[in-house]
Formats: sequence, C-alpha cells, structure tokens
Amino acid sequence: MLQSGTCYIVGAGAFYDRDFVPEEGDFVIAADGGYGTLSVRQTAMDLVVGDFDSMGFRPDHPKVVDLPVEKDDTDMMAAIRLGWDRGYRTYRLYGGTGGRVDHTLANLQSLVWLSRRGGRGFLVGENWTAAAITDGEMTFPAEYTGVVSVFCQGDRAEGVTLEGLKYTLEEAVLTCDFPLGVSNAFTGRESRVAVRKGTLLVVWYR
Repeated sequence: MLQSGTCYIVGAGAFYDRDFVPEEGDFVIAADGGYGTLSVRQTAMDLVVGDFDSMGFRPDHPKVVDLPVEKDDTDMMAAIRLGWDRGYRTYRLYGGTGGRVDHTLANLQSLVWLSRRGGRGFLVGENWTAAAITDGEMTFPAEYTGVVSVFCQGDRAEGVTLEGLKYTLEEAVLTCDFPLGVSNAFTGRESRVAVRKGTLLVVWYR
C-alpha cells in the first residue's frame, strides 16, 4: 500500500540536519553507521539496516535487517528498497555525502533510480540538495536564492525547459557529455525545471 509520508534515511556520512523533521506517518531508517548518528540525536528509528562492518557491532534494536558484506546494493540503496517495499515514494537522504566520493556518486544515482520509478528523493549535503526528475518537472518558490545546476542523466534529455532562472531554456536537448546546465541562478521569482523525455539531476545551493 502506498504511503503518504516521507521515508528518512540516515547513512554513515556527514550529517546535515536541514529539514530533518520526521513526523507521524513518516518512516525513519538508519543505514549502517547512521545508527550512531540517530542514537546520539535520540531519534526514534523504525528500521536499522546494514552489514555493520564499519561499526564493529550489531545494533541493539528490535528491527534490524542484516546485510552481507559482499552485496550489489550499498547500505543506502538497500534501505531505499526496503522503504519502497513498504510503500514510500518520497525520500530524504542524509549522511550520504562528505566522505568517499564514490558513495556520494552512488547516492546521486539512487535519486535517478527513484525518479525513473515514479518516486522522488532528496540528497542533503552541507549547503546543497540534489534531486532527480524523469519526464516531469520541479518548481521552486520565489524565496529561493543561490546557484542551481541541471545535469543530464543518460545519453540525452529532451524538451528541457528552464523558467524563472537567470539563464532560461525552452525545449532544449541536454547530453551527458557537456555540462550546459551548470551554474545557473535563482532570480527571486518562482522557477521551474522540466524535462519532456529523459532524466535530469538538479542540484541547488542555498
């Protein structure tokens, strides 16, 4: 059954608590070392998942999903799948940046995985947030300021439209081998990023 709440997942990376406000109906998952972060914050966890090799111990929690050390999914991706199976389609990912760059890239890819299945994920970094859109759009309110960048995920993204930003596009084509959409900016107006066919990764700094 689909859930209307948000699935919050906290990994072992640097934790930035921007908009970390789980409410009733939301679902909180600790992915491996994220258990330590949430324990220190005294945040209730609905599920703990991981291989726990970096922690050196199995968490004392009533709902633990043990993963093998050798596996295809990262701990974060495994947590996303578990949330998906429980009906959650909106995700906020924390502790997924600030450490190894390969894991940051893996977490950015997980946003694409969600987007192509009709979900929406937000990866929260130190002063930036990333999300992916597939055959759809995102809007930003007028109070947003700072830099926003758009990157093609896959060979081509067709029908790319940017409205209300410093540099606009209409029905443009972006490709994966040229960063045309980098370093745009909010302008104090409501803005929109849309793609008719394909997937875009959107990163904004505030």
